[in-house]
Amino acid sequence: MVWFAARQHVWLLMIACLLECLAAPLAAAQSFDATGLRQPTYLQKGWRIQAGDDPRFALPGYDDSQWGTFDAGNSLRDAMGESRPEVVWYRLHIKVAPGQQGLALEEWNLAQAFEIYADGVKILQCGKVAPFVPSGCGARLVTPIPQAAQAGNVVLALRVRLAPEDWMDRNPGLFYTNLALGQEQGLQEHIWLTEIGSRAAAQINHLFDLGLALVALALYLSQRDRREYLWLFILGLDLFLYLPWTIFRDLVNFPVVWRLIDAPLQVVSFVAFLMVYLSFLRVRPTWWMRVCIWLAAVTIVADVVTLYALHHNVQKFDLGANFLIAFFEGGVILILCFMEWRKGNGEAGILLIPTLIYSFAEYAAVTVRALLFIPSLYDRVNHISELIFSHQFGPFTVSIYDIGNLLFLLTLTIIIVLRSTQSSRQQALLEGELAAAAEVQQVIVPEQVEKVPGFKVETAYIPAQQVGGDFFQVLPAKDGGLLLVVGDVAGKGLPAAMLVSVMVGAVRGVAVYTQEPAELLANLNERLVGRTHGGFSTALVAHIAADGMCRVANAGHLSPYMDGREVALPGALPLGLVSGVVYETTQFSVPPGSRLTLYSDGVVEAMNAKRELLGFERARAISTDAASAIAETARSFGQQDDITVITVERVGSIAAAA
Repeated sequence: MVWFAARQHVWLLMIACLLECLAAPLAAAQSFDATGLRQPTYLQKGWRIQAGDDPRFALPGYDDSQWGTFDAGNSLRDAMGESRPEVVWYRLHIKVAPGQQGLALEEWNLAQAFEIYADGVKILQCGKVAPFVPSGCGARLVTPIPQAAQAGNVVLALRVRLAPEDWMDRNPGLFYTNLALGQEQGLQEHIWLTEIGSRAAAQINHLFDLGLALVALALYLSQRDRREYLWLFILGLDLFLYLPWTIFRDLVNFPVVWRLIDAPLQVVSFVAFLMVYLSFLRVRPTWWMRVCIWLAAVTIVADVVTLYALHHNVQKFDLGANFLIAFFEGGVILILCFMEWRKGNGEAGILLIPTLIYSFAEYAAVTVRALLFIPSLYDRVNHISELIFSHQFGPFTVSIYDIGNLLFLLTLTIIIVLRSTQSSRQQALLEGELAAAAEVQQVIVPEQVEKVPGFKVETAYIPAQQVGGDFFQVLPAKDGGLLLVVGDVAGKGLPAAMLVSVMVGAVRGVAVYTQEPAELLANLNERLVGRTHGGFSTALVAHIAADGMCRVANAGHLSPYMDGREVALPGALPLGLVSGVVYETTQFSVPPGSRLTLYSDGVVEAMNAKRELLGFERARAISTDAASAIAETARSFGQQDDITVITVERVGSIAAAA
């Protein structure tokens, strides 16, 4: 019996030794072996977790053998069961080679408040665990592990604060993508490659936004009636501002209150986007559209404020704003584009291409956010969401929004180019018409006048544009005298030039029957009434007989000057305003050697760089100069309008003979 008991004891001892040998590798498996680490590696397995908060949990010598085990690829909610603690500690034993240098830790999106310790030394902190002060956590941070903590074994300890809203997420607390271990230089390169790959498409779009915004601003400054260019500038500038904001969010974990910056950026982007579409489609927003737009803007702000108040950043909470955005961008705009395209609006057909993509993207986003509320579908929906909104093409991440934005910008560029081409054609056509009008005007507004015995006549005409609105005629009178007509048609450009043609033709036609100034003006007035589309023309008619007797009638034009003195004339309405106007005749004598000078208002309204008018006093002072000299003085002073000058001087010897 003694021998049997001894043999049994030996067998038990051997079994215990065998179990101890088997347990040793299992215990070692709880450590992460970093001795042969060649590239950045996520820290997924080997973690131990403990609910509660005790500063001793950070000490390297603390016994965590009784803690629960945790695989960071799984959900913490499953590991904790029904418990929802505010603070959770994680510990990981990392095996390192003696003298191993340059080891560092990369952190991303762990929690809004956490602390990381290496052998009891705090190496990284975000927010404040207790009392709870949340912070943004979207930045990728690299922190070196102190050399003293690399003497063969490193105990990594995480102190993580979890708010009630965090527990509503599928993976609260530590997830395997939150922490990576590697050489510091390799981690920095990993961050830059990740950022470039994930942000390249969006940043290219943002730069394109800025370029198109500047082009739109230039177009709006030259075409103030095109409000779509103003909205396009606002949209492009707002989207471009996202570029430094997103870069900053990727580099710095900022206070959570800074999330409120998203509110104005999102509201301006949403409103400007809709107004760009409505303006290009030439659709005025109805009252219900305006109400819904304001409601969506308020909802966007409310969602941003709510996310800030809840200290949470889970995107499924902004379902209300996304529904309204989808309703407009994916519904109303799509229908309007289709309807306008059916009506023959070619620009609407071009815009229909990105609108279809936007519509799919917006309704897909709303559907995904709604299905995230169903826990059993979370993983499947999340996988589909990644395919749509963050699909990987090699090292690059591309979203359907990136594709839609790029197509949106390209279609707008195509529309602007087509408009510019059409505008260039119209401009060329208009320039041809103006050139033809200028040739006609050279015929009807003579550069040289017919010589009349007893008078020396000089004329000067400088239009402000290619064609002008001033006109004049110098015609020999039947009694051997001289008939002068000078006038100014309201407006500029081709319409004014056409009316000038009408006026000159009318003057020549009426002058065949009468050369009485008042009668001639009355006849011209009746011809113009109802044909000027709200316009009018000033005119002055002077008949100078061979003996120097001058009769003048005025229809709203400047009074003439004789020998440097203004000739007083009664006021009267311009031509073409109302019918039945009676014009008065003023009579005076022009002695031999005297000079009569007639101006258009382009002389007195000349303005210099100091915003000073040439004015009546200066005009009177130069009225005795030659016509060409007067016109050049007004032009060099600062021409603003057409300039016309006529000077008539009675030649003494001929006048005496008469």
